Amino acid sequence: MAIKIQRIGDVKNKLGEGPVWDPEESLLYWVDSLAGLVHCYSPSQNTFLNWPVHQMIGSLALRHSGGAIVCLMDGFHFLDFDTGDLEPVRRLEEAESRTRFNDGKVDRHGNFLAGSMGIKIRDKPLSALYRLNSDLSVDTLEQDVIVSNGPCFDPAGKILYFNDGRRRILAYDYDPESTRLANKRVFVDAAAMNIGTDGATVDQRGYLWAALVGSGEIGCFDPNGKLIQRIAMPVQLPSSVMFGGTDLDILYVTSISDSGNRTSLEAGAGGLYQITGLGVKGLPERRFKG
Repeated sequence: MAIKIQRIGDVKNKLGEGPVWDPEESLLYWVDSLAGLVHCYSPSQNTFLNWPVHQMIGSLALRHSGGAIVCLMDGFHFLDFDTGDLEPVRRLEEAESRTRFNDGKVDRHGNFLAGSMGIKIRDKPLSALYRLNSDLSVDTLEQDVIVSNGPCFDPAGKILYFNDGRRRILAYDYDPESTRLANKRVFVDAAAMNIGTDGATVDQRGYLWAALVGSGEIGCFDPNGKLIQRIAMPVQLPSSVMFGGTDLDILYVTSISDSGNRTSLEAGAGGLYQITGLGVKGLPERRFKG
């Protein structure tokens, strides 16, 4: 089966990010960070919904008890899909006007990891990677962060992959019971490969898929960090990826039209895309247990 790339609908995001597939309801969620919107797409109905959060949003995860946990400017909030109401959970950087929260992902045990980023300052580590545990306590896992991007886990949940904004993907040994990350190492030296990586996910084999922002591609890395596949996208700024569909064999891709830092002028910039025919399947994302 040949690889096929299709745009879905005519949604045009400023800064599309953080796609999450709901295997229970067969729905795709994602955010427009700059517009302050949570989006939802139903493939079976070919319909779109959105919820405004009235400020910049970095990412979301679905909750076991319903609704979502979202990362807004200053930290974690619950979002009620029925009412659209927001409930603050943990405000972590409300005194820091130079940062906002960005990418996040639930670990294999139901805790939500998310990090912050410098809004304008991209040459100093003003940010951090946090874990919101199921009891709503917070651990600071990494403090040397410029821009938090692409957190994801190997199939066993024992390796955390993370882009700290230095044109690299790091790998850590991960223990959900520990407040420390161990064995920090460079998994992908993107700068040496003259690429940049953004949002990422892992397939059933343990291969990592990432948006290669700037080069207009999606890349697949094997468990040793070797780039084994590059797929050209019809836009220059793909931003994140997530496997979905009934069989988890569709790779959904968000993209950017104007991030406030980068602008893409293609007709499809900011659109939502799907890639079929890859011959691989993803893993169902866990829900946040808090």
